[in-house]
Amino acid sequence: MAQIKVEKNVGGIEGLCVITPAVHGDNRGYFMETYSQRDMEENGLNITFVQDNQSMSTKGVLRGLHFQINYPQTKLVRVIKGAVFDVAVDLRKESKTYGKWYGVELTEENKKQFLIPRGFAHGFLVRSDVAEFCYKCDDFYRPNDEGGLAWNDPQIGIEWGICGEYRGSASAQGYTLHDGTPLNLSNKDQKWNTL
Repeated sequence: MAQIKVEKNVGGIEGLCVITPAVHGDNRGYFMETYSQRDMEENGLNITFVQDNQSMSTKGVLRGLHFQINYPQTKLVRVIKGAVFDVAVDLRKESKTYGKWYGVELTEENKKQFLIPRGFAHGFLVRSDVAEFCYKCDDFYRPNDEGGLAWNDPQIGIEWGICGEYRGSASAQGYTLHDGTPLNLSNKDQKWNTL
């Protein structure tokens, strides 16, 4: 019996999936399968993952929007502590949804996972004090193969829930979360261009 529920083509974007695992709990805690190749294949998702990654970030950190140039990766992402708003942007030139984005709240409570196929830019904003973020990739990381897009590209129009006015660059200066937490981006992520 499958231990996951798969919502396919979320936001009307072919290939994007939100996966909700079955969580078995009682007064001792809970148990869930975080990944089952059999369950994925039963849902038509035939992916061979080769690398697991984990990051920790503090509130207000925005990582992205990142993509791989020559060696694209499918990613299966989830949060094991805290909460993030996770976003994928369709960069497949032949796609009818090119440039369209979809976002999902991933939290330690909802335990949802977001499957992002090859050909998408990806990023997330940390909404909790701390977030630990895990993801599987179907290809290995290759240095010097990373591209990116401005997180605040007005043409894409991602609704991050951030206060501040677009001033023509990806700079984090002047942007905050609604509670006043300053937006925190890497130097590299503040230099990406628009679509």
